[in-house]
Amino acid sequence: MPEKAHKKLVLWHKAVHLVVSVYEVTRRFPVSERFGLAAQMQRAAVSIPSNVAEGAARKGRKEYLQFVYTARGSLSELDTQVEIAGLLGYLKSDESGKLQAEMDEVSRLLNGVIAYLSRSNG
Repeated sequence: MPEKAHKKLVLWHKAVHLVVSVYEVTRRFPVSERFGLAAQMQRAAVSIPSNVAEGAARKGRKEYLQFVYTARGSLSELDTQVEIAGLLGYLKSDESGKLQAEMDEVSRLLNGVIAYLSRSNG
């Protein structure tokens, strides 16, 4: 069985790693947040590699670009939620810093794919 297109992308692998990191830190959130902020953070994180994968499976660059933009939007949601979790004291500063570094890396990769697809599209 041939390898899926998204599995060849460094972006997808880094985004999946970010999901694992988010799940690891949200596991320690208060029980009262299990269906609140923790779940929102998990959904936003999972959305990033999921949209990259779906976009990579599309035939046209324009469609692919739209899914990558959606992934970038989910990353912005996650960034906001990490900030809130830190302010609420749910994240230690080292956890917040680690997530921020991972989000920054995924953001750089997303922006690179967007730039590439935009040049190729127009």
